[in-house]
Amino acid sequence: MRLGVCSVGLPDLTPDQAIPLAAQAGYAGIEWRVSPEVGGPGPAHFLTNNRCTVPPTDAAVRAVRERCAEAGLRIIGLNPYLEPGDLAGLEEMMRLAVIAGAAGVRLRAPRMGDAGFHRLVATATEYFTAAAELARRYEIKALLEMHQGTVCPSASLAVRVVGELPAEHVGVIYDAGNVVLEGSEDPSMALQILGPYLAHVHLKNAAFTRPPGGGVWRPEWTPLDDGVLDVPRVLDVLAAAGYQGWISVEDLSTDRPPADALRFNASFLSRHVAFTGSAPAARAAV
Repeated sequence: MRLGVCSVGLPDLTPDQAIPLAAQAGYAGIEWRVSPEVGGPGPAHFLTNNRCTVPPTDAAVRAVRERCAEAGLRIIGLNPYLEPGDLAGLEEMMRLAVIAGAAGVRLRAPRMGDAGFHRLVATATEYFTAAAELARRYEIKALLEMHQGTVCPSASLAVRVVGELPAEHVGVIYDAGNVVLEGSEDPSMALQILGPYLAHVHLKNAAFTRPPGGGVWRPEWTPLDDGVLDVPRVLDVLAAAGYQGWISVEDLSTDRPPADALRFNASFLSRHVAFTGSAPAARAAV
């Protein structure tokens, strides 16, 4: 397995700051948030003011690829925030992924809504069928992320959408943290359900907080080592299944500043897995 990090989890760092820090900490790659909204002054936020973002232009993508290469890092994939069904936007992201040297583009299924589950699943299947054709043409894998609030929060429902499509063009991101909130299945069972569609893994953690006086417990993101998810067990299950792909840390907790969390997470995970292809600290420090 290879260790990467999602730039969405580093909102107060610019790409120029994040790249050497990731290399020094031992990561082998970065999964880049791609958006015209690149963050600016004011409090940083994962989704609304994220400075660790690459603009969707040829020049910006080439520049970040060069900086990653100089640090010994791969660009794992691109994480745009496309609406399901936006094939023009997806084709543009596939084109940028080729420039980046990335293997995949992260996508999501439609959010559950008034149209109803069955119609939305049919819409998602139609979208990923078209995405598979674009993936074939550009040789960039279309990656369906299991995500709460969508019609594909679990491995079972993700395979329901992509299970008839060629696994060489379409895969699933097993997001072990998202399923804490919705779509939880035993990790061993989930990997068996995904089978050849397991293309990528996201790791984060979460817990539920009891409100004062009781009531409905609310979820919140927590550090990797402190939440509902047994992260070491997930790593063991992945190893037992023979998974050799990327594990991207997508830590959305706020207990540590992002730079500190970057170092802590690499150290914590490396105590449980001997990752391959990590960037050597000596090179990164040059």
